[in-house]
This record gives sequence, structure tokens and C-alpha cells, in this order.
Amino acid sequence: MVSQEFTDKAAAVQNMAKRPNDDELLQLYGLYKQATVGDNTTDKPGVFDFKGKYKWEAWKKLEGTSQEEAEKKYIALVDELQAKYN
Repeated sequence: MVSQEFTDKAAAVQNMAKRPNDDELLQLYGLYKQATVGDNTTDKPGVFDFKGKYKWEAWKKLEGTSQEEAEKKYIALVDELQAKYN
């Protein structure tokens, strides 16, 4: 179960004054999925699904990270990005 702070930070990402760059968005995606779902057990997307592949890899590289740890890292990253982009 994710914390209220995590939920608030996820909502805050949608309302940033400036959009984070692609690498930052992939980090956010991977941490979000790890925190909410756990390890990535899905099949890797096809070779021509570039966006799907990058998102899948961002999540997959966090394999073994606990959901609680991923949540803490997500919150810290959002704090960092808010300072940078707001």
C-alpha cells in the first residue's frame, strides 16, 4: 500500500511548471511501477516499440528493490525535480 505522500507526489508530477526530460520521466516511471506493482514480470515489448521498451527497461533495472524503497526514491526524485522545474 502506497503512502498518501507518494500519491500526492505522483499528482504533483502532472502539474510541474516544466516537463522533466525523458531520462527523468523514465526514472519516475520505473520507480512508480516498482513502488506500486513490484518487480517487472511482464514480457519485453517488441523491437519496434521503442517507448514501451525504454519504459520496460527503466522498470526492469529496479528488480529486487523493495516497494517501500522504490517509494522513498520516487518521493526524493519528485522533490528534486520540483526544485528544478517549478
